[in-house]
Amino acid sequence: MKLAVVGGGSTYTPELIDGFARLRDTLPVEELALIDPDAHRLELVGGLARRIFAKQGHPGRIVTTSDLAAGVEGADAVLLQLRVGGQAARNQDETWPLECGCVGQETTGAGGLAKAMRTVPVVLDIAEQVRRLAPDAWIIDFTNPVGIVTRALLQAGHRAVGLCNVAIGFQRRFAARLGVAPEQVHLDHVGLNHLTWERAVRIGGPGGEDVLPKLLSEHGDDIAADLHLPRPVLDRLGVVPSYYLRYYYAHDEVVRELRTSPSRASQVAAMEKELLEMYGDPALDEKPELLAKRGGAFYSEAAVALAASLLRPTAEGDVQVVNTYNNGTLPFLADDAVIEVPATVGPQGAQPLPVPPLEPLFAGLVANVTAYEDLALDAALRGGRDRVFTALLAHPLVGQYDLAEQLTDRLVAHNREHFAWA
Repeated sequence: MKLAVVGGGSTYTPELIDGFARLRDTLPVEELALIDPDAHRLELVGGLARRIFAKQGHPGRIVTTSDLAAGVEGADAVLLQLRVGGQAARNQDETWPLECGCVGQETTGAGGLAKAMRTVPVVLDIAEQVRRLAPDAWIIDFTNPVGIVTRALLQAGHRAVGLCNVAIGFQRRFAARLGVAPEQVHLDHVGLNHLTWERAVRIGGPGGEDVLPKLLSEHGDDIAADLHLPRPVLDRLGVVPSYYLRYYYAHDEVVRELRTSPSRASQVAAMEKELLEMYGDPALDEKPELLAKRGGAFYSEAAVALAASLLRPTAEGDVQVVNTYNNGTLPFLADDAVIEVPATVGPQGAQPLPVPPLEPLFAGLVANVTAYEDLALDAALRGGRDRVFTALLAHPLVGQYDLAEQLTDRLVAHNREHFAWA
């Protein structure tokens, strides 16, 4: 089995390598190709990756290359974890929206649109090479914004599934609080990527006892603190929202905080510099503790599980939270909207499981953001200032024509090098 990782020079990659090494019985990788245009980062990350495999006795071969075609040729699955423009572009996404009084964030709002517009054309070019050189390969997208990028891939006819670590993060934290094994925890996780709610937490299976009321009663303060939301908000909602919902539920408060603190991009850039120095140490043969602060917790377990389900002939009954076509699951959305819900996953792809009707409080926001995503994808595919403006006007974090005009000017000005039409 051959896997390829596009963006293999990411400081995330040792987390993924550690998962491949520990879970080799689940996913027996014979060759792992790390692909990245940055040869220096690739050398550092690739060296550590080989040492991790060696320490854990993994027999697989790790190759590093800046040649995309060579890396993906013959692959059974291709994982996408790239960042077009690097942390410098992310830093811009997180700062210029604040000039207009809007949240600066890399996956939602105006910054998220900028990232989508830079990313979608690049990902589609990569996917076309995968289609030519590895036509049966599955594409697993971890590249943000996952919902929009996955929809672009699916609409172009690629064999693709989107993956996010929010659900597995909740599963692991809930399991720890309940004192049970993670695999015993099943989530009623519903919504869009980075716009989800946990409406039930069941023990033992999808039909098991719902212990969410117990979790909120006994651990509500801790959960609220993790989400940076007031405890009464959780009590009134009766659900656990994704931490990304804070950008909607406490928008103005978040803007005030962001204006007086360093950007997350600047923090991550400093952390990446330190991590790369550590990766260059020939004595290091395991992922360092600092990597846990980089983000992407449990990414490796989620990625290994998803790849294994897609590639194992006997995996038809596996249930995982993924991003895939709606196909009637949420009846108020089009079939080709991409949603994030539990799905059965096997060699034929992902099929969403039925979910209870979504309450109006949540359904309204999902419908609104889906409409924005429709327009964002159109802007990413066809370009043009008017399409950027329309997408921003549709976003619930913008929604005013004067703000949309100001944000459009800034988005285009900061991304001219990425947009041929600009």
